[in-house]
Amino acid sequence: MSPPPAVTSRRAELRELWKLAIPITIAQVGHSLMGFVDTAILARAGLAELSAVAISNAVFFVVISLGAGLIMGLDPQVSQSFGAGNEARARTLLWHGSYLAVVAGILLAVPLVLGLYLLPHLGLDFVELPQMREYITWRAPGFPLLLLFFTARAYLQGVGRTGVLVLSTVVANVVNLVAATLLVFGGAGLPEFLGPLRAVPALGIKGAALSTTLCTALQWLIVTQAVRRVPGAVPAPRPQWAMMLPTLRLGFPIALHIMADEGIYAVSGMLARGFGPESISAFQIAISYSIFSFSVTSGIGNAGSVRVGWAVGAGNPQQVRQSGHMALASGAAFTAFSALVFAVFPHQLVRLIGAPPEVVPMLVPLLMVTALFQFSDGVLGVGAGVLRGMGDTRFTSVAVTVGHFLVGLPVGLFLGYGLGYGVVGIWGGLCAGLTTMALAILWRFERLSSGALQPLPAQV
Repeated sequence: MSPPPAVTSRRAELRELWKLAIPITIAQVGHSLMGFVDTAILARAGLAELSAVAISNAVFFVVISLGAGLIMGLDPQVSQSFGAGNEARARTLLWHGSYLAVVAGILLAVPLVLGLYLLPHLGLDFVELPQMREYITWRAPGFPLLLLFFTARAYLQGVGRTGVLVLSTVVANVVNLVAATLLVFGGAGLPEFLGPLRAVPALGIKGAALSTTLCTALQWLIVTQAVRRVPGAVPAPRPQWAMMLPTLRLGFPIALHIMADEGIYAVSGMLARGFGPESISAFQIAISYSIFSFSVTSGIGNAGSVRVGWAVGAGNPQQVRQSGHMALASGAAFTAFSALVFAVFPHQLVRLIGAPPEVVPMLVPLLMVTALFQFSDGVLGVGAGVLRGMGDTRFTSVAVTVGHFLVGLPVGLFLGYGLGYGVVGIWGGLCAGLTTMALAILWRFERLSSGALQPLPAQV
């Protein structure tokens, strides 16, 4: 297995980019789709369940983002190692990423679950807490499995073996759709010929969490088999701090970036909750659609990260700029399309997810605002990936933190509470923060790609 050759034309670059982007994007969308399915199913279970899963998912993604960010520190190392022809280092990085995934998953899951049970003893109680505890308790065993999947995905995309990501995603989502429906509502209404399935009890919100956890395990098992078929296997090494430290240095800023990104949505969700359960439910549904769209641009960003990483590893500055520019252009094209969908078909999107009638009046305006920030959100998703391929993760972390909390949050508070626009104003503040970040990311890539390349250290 040898590194891919450089390409000279934009058309060829676009073709190579999308060879990577399509499978990666399907995997990205697939993860969002499992949460989307949970939301859609629980929307039919009742407003209380929908409100609880809204807060639970916000908390879950804030916590898991720390581990996911650390694992993403592998991305530029694997792609640059492969671009430089150092396949042994890429495989060794996979092993050490797996060690990190298990440890980080356990360290994140246990305190989160225990913390939810301690909240009432600290005087912090609210109506959604019992269902939140159920949901997150049954999602927690999937923390190490999800991080192991991210580790295998980082390796597979870094060496250009992304096809299996499609298979794992399709299988997991089909299973999740069936399993979540069965576990949430129970099997009592099934036909007689399905026999034992009719005895499955209705588990409600707990059933949605259990289904998602099982499907995460299924995805990891599928990609693990694909990793074993990649040439160049090395024996499992003993954990070495020297091999894990670069991943932590690169991954920690990514973790802060993702935590800031998820954190602002969690804070905004809590602020939206202040306007009533209908507002938080509308907010959660709008986030589900927004995340679905962002998953595509994030997938393009991951593909751009790989292409740029290969070029940096090969010492080809022209290829770095071409790969980065084509990734950004692809993201812009998709966000133009998604903005059009949100702006033209908001009522159809509301009906698709089965929103309760009392939520609809707030949800339609939120989807219109979502259309406005699609371009900025896309530039952020793709640009962060392109910079990551160059090994630059700190700038994005700072830009996201500043954009969300020094621009987006104050603007959202002013519009939502100061001017009385409610949850729509909170969403408008997010739009202002994303626009600030997008401009900063574009400036950073142009500056770095115009200078001398600085590959990451290449120790085995």
